[in-house]
Amino acid sequence: MPSRSSNPHLALWVAATGLSHGEIARRVAAEAIRQGHRQIAPDATRIRRWIDGECPRPPVPALLAAVLSEVVGQPLTPGDLGLTAVGPTLDSIQLPLLTEAAAQTLAGWTQMDLFLDRRDTLKLALGAPLILAAERMLGGTARRLSRDTKGFDTDITTALEEVTAFFTKADASKGGGLYRSAIVAQLAEVARRIQDGVPPSLKARVFAATADLAALAGWVSHDCGRYATAQRYWSYGIYAASEAGEPDRGVEIVTRMSHQMIYLGHPQDALGLLGVAAAKATMPATRALVASQTGRVHAALGDEHRAEQHLGAADELVAHGLGDAPEWVAYFDAAEHAGARAVCARDLTGIGRDRRRASDHFTDALALRRPGFDRVRVMDCIGLAAALFTEGEPEQGAAAAHQALDEAARVDSTLVASRLNTLLDAARPYRTADVDEVCTRARDLAAARPTPVAA
Repeated sequence: MPSRSSNPHLALWVAATGLSHGEIARRVAAEAIRQGHRQIAPDATRIRRWIDGECPRPPVPALLAAVLSEVVGQPLTPGDLGLTAVGPTLDSIQLPLLTEAAAQTLAGWTQMDLFLDRRDTLKLALGAPLILAAERMLGGTARRLSRDTKGFDTDITTALEEVTAFFTKADASKGGGLYRSAIVAQLAEVARRIQDGVPPSLKARVFAATADLAALAGWVSHDCGRYATAQRYWSYGIYAASEAGEPDRGVEIVTRMSHQMIYLGHPQDALGLLGVAAAKATMPATRALVASQTGRVHAALGDEHRAEQHLGAADELVAHGLGDAPEWVAYFDAAEHAGARAVCARDLTGIGRDRRRASDHFTDALALRRPGFDRVRVMDCIGLAAALFTEGEPEQGAAAAHQALDEAARVDSTLVASRLNTLLDAARPYRTADVDEVCTRARDLAAARPTPVAA
C-alpha cells in the first residue's frame, strides 16, 4: 500500500503501475513531446509533489492520465487521479476501478452523508454521464493492491451477510427512514475494512454482501429523498457486484437507478440504463425484471405498443418460472410484475385499445404479495384506491383508500407519500363527505413525509 498522501487516488494509481517515480516522469515527458508540449519535463521529485497534493496545470493532468492508462490497461481521466478542480471524485458519479481507491471514494461519500448531512453535497447525474457510469461499472474489473488480509475473516463476513439481510427485511417491512443512518454507517465500516484487505478466499462473499448493502443504502437514501447520494451508493454496488463476479447482481442495481429516473421524470435516462442492463442480464429473474421495468418506462411515455412488447416478454418469463432466484432478486415475482402492469395501465388510461383496468392489476398484485413486503403492499393499496377513483368508482375508491391509509401510517417512506399525492389527484373530481375525509387524511399523512414528485 502507498503511504498516506494528500492525493490518495493518484498515489494508488501510481502504485498500481509498479513503475518508479522517475520512470513515470520520463514517460510523461515523452508523451508531452509526442503531443507537441516540448516545455514539459517533470522529474521524480515533481511526481512526489503531485502525490502530496500539488495540482499541476493543464495539460499535465491529461498527459499523466494518458501515461497511467496505458500502463494499467484501462482508461483513466484526471478526475480518476484526483487532479480536477472539484477534488477527488466526490462531486462525480465516477468511481475508480481500483479496489482501495474505490473503497476510499465510498468512505468519502459516507462521511459526507453522515457528518455533513447536506442533501446538496453531491449532484444528481443525468444523461450520458449516468449511462456511461453504469456501463463502466457493469463491465469493469478492479485491480487489487493490498496484500494484507486483516479486514475480513470468515466470522466477520458472515456477520456482514446477516446484518445486511436484517436491514433488507426491515426496509421492505417498515421503510428505510428509521434505518438509513445505521445502514450508511455499516457501509462506511465495510469501506474501511476493504482498504485493510480482503482475503482471496472470501473475496466473492465480501463483495457480494457489500453490493447488497450498497444497493440497500442507495434504496433507503432514495426513499428518504436523497437522490444524488443514492446514485453514488448504487454505483459502488454495481462495482462490488462485478468484483464478486456476479454481473446480474449489478444489473438488478441498475434497475434501481432506472426506477429513480422514472420517479424523477427522466424516462429517456431510465431507458438508457435499462438498455445497459438488458445487455448484461443472463438470469431469467433479472431478464424479467429488466423487461417489466422497460415496459413501465414506455407506458410512462405513452407508447402502448412498446410497453406491451416488453411487458409481454416479462409475462412469458414469469409464466415459465424464474428458477431458483437468489435472495437479492427474489423480490421480483408475479406480484411485483403485476404491480408494474398496474402502474402501466394507470399511465396508459385513455390511450389506445381497451385493456384490463389498473384496479384489476392492483388487485392481482395484492392477492399475490408475500408477507414481509409491507411498503410495496401499502403502495399497491393506495394505487388501487386511486385507480378506482379514476375509473369512476368513488365509493369503492374511498373504502379502499381508508384501508390503505390505515396501513400507510405505519410505514416511513417518501415513496408512499408520493403515491398519496397520486391518490389526491385521482380523488379531486369528487366532492362527498367520505371523499373529503379521505383527502384530509391523505394530505396530513403526505405532509408528514413530504416528497416533491409523483411515483
